[in-house]
Amino acid sequence: MSAEFTPMNRRKMLKTMALGAAGTMAYSTLSHATEAVTTPNFPLNLQNLSPQELAQDESFWAQIALFYDKAPNIINLEHGYWGKMSTPVQSNFIENTQMVNKHLSVYARKHYRNDMQLSSNEVAKALGAKNEEIALTRNASESIHNLIRQYKGLTSRDTVLYTDIDYPSFKDTMRWLGDTNNLKAVELTLPAQATQQQILDIYIKAFEQYPSTKLMLLTHVSNQHGLVLPVAEIAKVAKQKGIDIICDCAQSWGLLDFKITDLNVDWAGFNLHKWIGSPVGVGALYMKERSLEKVHPYPGEHDASNTNVNARVHMATSNFASILSIPAALDFHHKIGGANKEARLLYLQNLWTSKARKMQHIEVLGGLDKASSTGMASFRLVGQSSKEEVSALQKRLELEFGIFTVIRVGLASGCCIRITPQVFTTAHNMHQFVLALEEIADSA
Repeated sequence: MSAEFTPMNRRKMLKTMALGAAGTMAYSTLSHATEAVTTPNFPLNLQNLSPQELAQDESFWAQIALFYDKAPNIINLEHGYWGKMSTPVQSNFIENTQMVNKHLSVYARKHYRNDMQLSSNEVAKALGAKNEEIALTRNASESIHNLIRQYKGLTSRDTVLYTDIDYPSFKDTMRWLGDTNNLKAVELTLPAQATQQQILDIYIKAFEQYPSTKLMLLTHVSNQHGLVLPVAEIAKVAKQKGIDIICDCAQSWGLLDFKITDLNVDWAGFNLHKWIGSPVGVGALYMKERSLEKVHPYPGEHDASNTNVNARVHMATSNFASILSIPAALDFHHKIGGANKEARLLYLQNLWTSKARKMQHIEVLGGLDKASSTGMASFRLVGQSSKEEVSALQKRLELEFGIFTVIRVGLASGCCIRITPQVFTTAHNMHQFVLALEEIADSA
């Protein structure tokens, strides 16, 4: 691409495309307001394409995009914070909000518990879990923090493991766990670019180096750069050594298509408001049957039989309407298809990373093989990994090119910019991002 345009011509093209994209997005938003009411038909894969083939069918994904209200004047490549609700889910959420607001405590005290259980059962079904293995939470952070803090039986002779790719607050809590119990909390460093085998080898070596390891935090998909860990393979080795695993699935469910039984873990935390598309404030806690005796009930809760997952959390008053909208979110997710969504997001990622990896001024972070990769990836300028340098790059992308991204911290190798497209992101958007990366090189 850089051979076809001079820096000045490419800059003009970027500005022209940004204005065109803004107009297109504004028109789509207005036209969609009508389409959502009069034409609620969902696009069908009439050609029965494989997920990989369908991922490249721009007409199909353009129809999917009509179910989302897109903001004008910006190309948003930061969808890892939380996910946009589709308009059917948003409508359902508004209706639920109005109903709860109308009936208030009469509904909350007499009917909500049963409805909440129905939503919880839908989550269990979608994850391939048993109903009694799932409790609803407000987010994955609540689920995982509770698992870490309430884990039983640690002594000063034990070791707990976590890595640099874990969510920053979880790393803090693992360090707190070590300090509180006067034990060794060890942080492993994973490569900024890695394959499944490289990651597995690091964990096997760590288990040998720290034979007293009793508990491990294992991230399924890193929030910094989308690196996928071979969770099932790591868990198989860990279980042979008597190591318990708390799995962070905050970013993975919906970004990847899987069942909880695929991971071979006893405990996990999930978000539904990221890649599943529920309203904000919905998460889930998974505790495999007969695993509850190793985790204390939440302080003040009681579970003498060690069979009640809900006793491990205490949500108090939460957003009733968000919980009630879970079935609608899962229904829309299933209509797209988990495998189709995973393939589309990975395709969009490859559109930019395949070009960026050839740019001498760009360092792409994340998976080096397909099994280690997701639709989420990150990058930085070569030799510029400080927070100040990466923040300046993030601001430049936004102010000069109209592309919104986010800086991620916590990796041992330094900071990076995370790129997370969504199902309504177009191949054209990714092309504009590539042009911006080339423009940055020419003006550096």
